[in-house]
Parts: sequence; C-alpha cells; structure tokens
Amino acid sequence: MTSDPNVARLRTLRKRSGLSQKELAHILGFRSGAPVSRHERIDTVPDLLTACAYEVIFRVPISKLFPELYQTVEVGIEERLAKMEDELHQSTVKGRGAVPVACKLEFLCDRKNPESNIIAS
Repeated sequence: MTSDPNVARLRTLRKRSGLSQKELAHILGFRSGAPVSRHERIDTVPDLLTACAYEVIFRVPISKLFPELYQTVEVGIEERLAKMEDELHQSTVKGRGAVPVACKLEFLCDRKNPESNIIAS
C-alpha cells in the first residue's frame, strides 16, 4: 500500500462513497474496474471526459483529484504565457495591429488579478 497522498486521493473518495472499482467503472462507462485501478495508482492519466466524470461523481475539481497532473500543466502554460507577454511588450506594432496586442496584454494582466472575471459566466 502506498503512502503517497496524491495516489490515495481518488481511491479514498471511491472507498468513502462505498463504490467498488467495478461499480465506479460502470458509472464511468468502462466494462471492467481496470481503468479505475490504473487511475487510482496514477499508472495512466484519465482522458478529459473521464476526468470530468470523476469531478461530477465526487464533486471535487479535477485540479484536486489529479494535483500533480494539474501542476505539470500549470507550469508549462504559465511559462508560455510569460514568454508571450514578454514578446507582446517588445512588440512595435502600430495602428490597427496594435488593438489585438493591447487586447492580449489586457487579458494577460486580468489573469494575474484573482478578483478579475476574465470570462463572464
């Protein structure tokens, strides 16, 4: 049995729910409990639809169900966004071309402000 809390998270939620791996697999649309077992051990990463299904079932955000995956994605995205922002700040676009650059810079600035609502619900 592993002591890694990240590995145990999905398994713990399933066990608290009283569901077997086979029952959870059936709810997810799988024929056997093997995919659930692999996800619990983090042997495989669930596809997006399955990850969303876990979120719906357990009412826990994907970022909390699979934190190491989320952190890996987050680091890569933040690095690329920072590079994009640097490039946009160095841009010498003028006239009509400056509008999309300003829009992107505003978006990037708004992302840094947690109070900001980038996309209206």
